[in-house]
Amino acid sequence: MTRYDPADIQRVLGSGLLSFPVTHFREDLSFDGPAYRENLAHLATYPASGLFAAGGTGEFFSLTPPEVATVLRAAVEQSAGAVPIVAPAGYGTSQAVEFAQDAEKAGADAVLLFPPYLTEVSQDGLAAHVRAVCAATSLGVIVYHRANASFSVPTVARLAESCPNLIGFKDGIGDIEFMTRLYATLGDRLLYIGGLPTAETFALPYLQLGVTTYSSAIFNFVPEFALAFYDDVRAGDGASVYRRLNEFVLPYLEIRNRGKGYAVSIVKAGMRAVGRGAGPVRPPLTELDADEFAALSALIAKAAA
Repeated sequence: MTRYDPADIQRVLGSGLLSFPVTHFREDLSFDGPAYRENLAHLATYPASGLFAAGGTGEFFSLTPPEVATVLRAAVEQSAGAVPIVAPAGYGTSQAVEFAQDAEKAGADAVLLFPPYLTEVSQDGLAAHVRAVCAATSLGVIVYHRANASFSVPTVARLAESCPNLIGFKDGIGDIEFMTRLYATLGDRLLYIGGLPTAETFALPYLQLGVTTYSSAIFNFVPEFALAFYDDVRAGDGASVYRRLNEFVLPYLEIRNRGKGYAVSIVKAGMRAVGRGAGPVRPPLTELDADEFAALSALIAKAAA
């Protein structure tokens, strides 16, 4: 049973930095449970407000449903209540419902609802999808506004009214006008989470739009930097934010943008660069090449120095 009701978990997740731990694989691409647990123990020594198990950076899209269940339970057991664990749900509506129900059984603290698989959807269909998942669990649900799960403001407003356990809206599209309209309409009814790839890039301007936290992928391998960056954002320290952007984040983006799918691959490469290897990415993702890995390693070393 979760320790939080929806209002509680909304408040807790909004109180600090969030992150997506990578999912550890062996060289044969099987899940490496002991290494995953060891990394969660390491990350727990830093004050994140929530971890998304088997999320986007955790390669949810490449895991089978039994693997998602295994990864999620490993995260819940390892965290032992020290940090909230957010479970994934996705694909078609019936599958998403099953993921959400299993998340509650596993002891997760909230659910992140990923976009439906492949198909184009109307606003009515998208709303029905969210309602079905919210009705299937007592956990707080966060919707991920990305790809074909592109919500309109009226749709989100209707869902916020009809689904008491809809607690959050994670933005992965980056439409400034939309986010302004959404926050102007709903205010603090929802928790707004930055979810664009390498969310640090957008964190300072998004703070003015009501997006008070974000999920940091770089927290996986440079947690001190990620937390310091978050603190600068929340303090409104623009000079420090832009200094850190220029020193690390923007050069990091240049490497990430060299290959499709590198938003995940570069995080596992970063883990390897700091001596905390998490194994390979699963296809269809591909690894950084040798030159790209060398550039990343040099960047991390420079930032540490």
